[in-house]
Amino acid sequence: MKKTILFGGSGFLGDVLLRDNPDVVSVGRTKPSADIKNEHIQMESIDNLSILDDVEIDNVIFFIGNSNHHLLNNSCMDGIEYNVLPLKKALNYFQHRKINKFVCLTSILLYGNEPKGRPVNESDDIHPFTNEYIFSKFLAEQVVGYYLHKGMNIINIRISNIYGATTLMRPDLVPMLMYDALTKENPTVWNTLPERDFVFAPDAAEAIMKLMGTDFTGVVNLGSGKMHSVGDVVKIIEGLSGKKIESLNRAVTGVMKFVTDISLINKLTGWTPTHTLKEGLEKTFATMKNNLKAEQLKKV
Repeated sequence: MKKTILFGGSGFLGDVLLRDNPDVVSVGRTKPSADIKNEHIQMESIDNLSILDDVEIDNVIFFIGNSNHHLLNNSCMDGIEYNVLPLKKALNYFQHRKINKFVCLTSILLYGNEPKGRPVNESDDIHPFTNEYIFSKFLAEQVVGYYLHKGMNIINIRISNIYGATTLMRPDLVPMLMYDALTKENPTVWNTLPERDFVFAPDAAEAIMKLMGTDFTGVVNLGSGKMHSVGDVVKIIEGLSGKKIESLNRAVTGVMKFVTDISLINKLTGWTPTHTLKEGLEKTFATMKNNLKAEQLKKV
């Protein structure tokens, strides 16, 4: 029986996708969380892909990469080493395998900082030279383009601001705000004015699985299709935590208003997000609160 395999199952979105899809097989050097029962194939390095030679594979989901902008933007090579080279090695290997689909992620940040005044769609110009992180995602898309030209069936997902419960220390707005609200007396946020497209991780995982059942190849946006301000997020977390989150009114980079056009993914799969922002944040907060209590108990 052929399998769908997932690289990056110990990461944030990989963890969610495995929990929701027990038949997906994890591949990598780090096993998923102990409570995840999916089959796992131990592979110490992306250079050891030959370990999969005898595994019948239908689809490949590739989540290996690094989205820590602060780290990558201060390095000449880390973006390439994390976000480009592993993808190139994987595609080079799987081009010789008879697989149905290869799915990988880049970023809606490729669309740049200029406001469009409308939802951003896949035909909009990209701006790859903003910083090291975005440049690495651009190079990843060039690698994808090369293997698409060679006839591989690849879906390159430009993903929006994804959020959800995590035990990983990620430099993302939602988990950082929630962690601070749970652990600090006076949590703060840089600025409440930016408006972004926030998509809940379980919704994103569902969309990815649906995309694999289509004949589509190429670039597709994945977001919620709705725009909410950081202030909206803050207000909901304040209600959940009972704490006031102070805005420092510091300058922030990036486009101030961004929303993703998700009409293509909807046309391809019929998918739309199941959760509102409030529902997703409520579930995220409850899980992170429980996880924090469990960690505190372990330390007693």
